[in-house]
Amino acid sequence: MNIVTRFAPSPTGYLHIGHAYSASLAWKMARESDGHFILRMENIDPTRCRPEFEAGIYEDLAWLGLNWENPVRRQSDHMDDYAAILERLHSRDLLYPCFCSRAEIAAEIARSNSAPHRPEGPVYPGTCRNVSDAERDRNFNSGIPYALRLNMDKALTSVPLARLTFKEVNKGVIQCDPAPFGDVVLARKEIPTSYHLAVTLDDALQGVNLVVRGQDLFTATHVQVLLHHLLDLPTPDYLHHGLVSDMKGRRLAKRDKDATLRSMREKGYSVKDVHKLIGFS
Repeated sequence: MNIVTRFAPSPTGYLHIGHAYSASLAWKMARESDGHFILRMENIDPTRCRPEFEAGIYEDLAWLGLNWENPVRRQSDHMDDYAAILERLHSRDLLYPCFCSRAEIAAEIARSNSAPHRPEGPVYPGTCRNVSDAERDRNFNSGIPYALRLNMDKALTSVPLARLTFKEVNKGVIQCDPAPFGDVVLARKEIPTSYHLAVTLDDALQGVNLVVRGQDLFTATHVQVLLHHLLDLPTPDYLHHGLVSDMKGRRLAKRDKDATLRSMREKGYSVKDVHKLIGFS
């Protein structure tokens, strides 16, 4: 198979050595199969994404010796695409507006001793799922901020659970169970998409047939496979690799300035040094 894969960072900080591993692995797999390596900017958050971080991503990847397909898809330039597929879900009555603030959701969860939790945090209790049309209209007319949530129960009635599977490289077929995630957010009033929705559509539009990303995103695949089926999009194969840790065994994050590629260059590290650290010859 000619692998089409991608590296899709959010320009909310400088890349660290963990990003170097993920990007290099995807690039290597595409190159070895005579395939394509795609770079995509997941920059839908206007408050955290900054031009200097995007420029830094290009600089860091070029320094590592990676090359990618052009043009680079920048999610902020394609909001109409996401709005269109939101409308498809809305026409099937699979979305509803949620007017709850984070504080209100936390308070509702605190009042409910039976509120389910996942490792990522508590699951939304469905407070706005069944509000009346009149109340929704009042909230809209009052200009209250809202999110658009997927009605998980309705979504799962339209897709047989047995179909919700994906192939994990070296592990085989994985059965999905998106129900425990609850009514996930797919868009907000000011931004017509979310991570789940944008990545699902972008991978399909760009012909990605293998998603290479960190193990921390493994559980997100359950929701994204459901969206593939709801939107009649192909499901790619996946490779969720282990996470790179620092010398103390802590997971690396963008806030760890000492582990950024920019900082390592400034300290005199070479590309060969980085390749040794991430296990690439």
